[in-house]
Amino acid sequence: MTAIPDRMRAFVLTGHGDMDKLEFHADWPVPRPGPGEVLIKVHACGLNNTDVNTRSGWYSKSVSEATTGSAYDKVDADDPSWGGAPITFPRSADVAGTVVAAGKGADETLIGKRVMVETWTRDEDAPLDLDKTAYFGSECDGGFADYTTITQRNVHPVVSDLSNAELATFATSYVTAENMLNRANVGKDDLVLIPGASGGVGSALIQLANRRGAATVAMCSDSKQDQVRSVGPDAILPRAPNDLKAALKAAIGSETVTVVADVVGGSYWPKLIDALARGGRYTCAGAIAGPMVELDLRTFYLRDLTFTGATVVPPGTFADLVGYIERGEIKPLLAETYPLEKLHTAQQAFIDKMHVGNIVVTL
Repeated sequence: MTAIPDRMRAFVLTGHGDMDKLEFHADWPVPRPGPGEVLIKVHACGLNNTDVNTRSGWYSKSVSEATTGSAYDKVDADDPSWGGAPITFPRSADVAGTVVAAGKGADETLIGKRVMVETWTRDEDAPLDLDKTAYFGSECDGGFADYTTITQRNVHPVVSDLSNAELATFATSYVTAENMLNRANVGKDDLVLIPGASGGVGSALIQLANRRGAATVAMCSDSKQDQVRSVGPDAILPRAPNDLKAALKAAIGSETVTVVADVVGGSYWPKLIDALARGGRYTCAGAIAGPMVELDLRTFYLRDLTFTGATVVPPGTFADLVGYIERGEIKPLLAETYPLEKLHTAQQAFIDKMHVGNIVVTL
């Protein structure tokens, strides 16, 4: 058995604010697994918007700007997390690693296995209670460290030829995308419009919707279209066409789609809603271009639209994802890797949004 050190490298979040709140330590205490928990040696950890939004306090209702990753002038201390409750510090997040120890009552056969970590933690006695969920790396310490602990219920052994960095691209982005598609009941007869298609969730939405037999229309900047094309959308539009319906008509022969799967929001949002066919569905899991949008309620009710939010992922979704990976039904889109010590640089690159797919730190 590999000896487990007492100290480790770790990035810890010390409060809401700019990048200086994310501090590197070379001698942080190695956590010890509690009852029912396992200790994981982290090999790679993917970046996601929750990391940025938790640090900056963007989830606070007092913030109405787009996600920038910078400190905001005013953050309400009572609601700065995704769940609307204060968080305690430090904090850190998507893990691919190896189980190296088990706490009391945990399954010791997991030791030595290559695993992915399910990012939503639940109350064991009430797994469907949304108010009793928490997010790995936001409400509990995550994976920007050499070691991390998690309840064994959140550990999923994976058998794959993919690298650790490639495995670390999946957890948040692909599970978020799968949850969005589930919430919108996407099937083989649907035409799905995907704003922000070059990002981690957007590129995952393309693959996962295609896996269901749906047709997909990606929206992204011209410079990213070749890379986005590699994951198989049926059509690609510019990031924000002046006349969205005309652009759709030229690309797919229809001015409307049945589903919009959105993580962007912002000022362009009304055009997305106008492009929904009667009876269409809008599903949302983010608002990186801004959370405040304008809605004509007549469009909503006269055209029989359905809106769904998608945050907490139901039990079983992550296990489904692991199955897709093992069967080769989806593929990673790894944009770039950085060593742990370069997390500030990695997070800034993530914020700048010049990449396609997912950015990962390796340990």
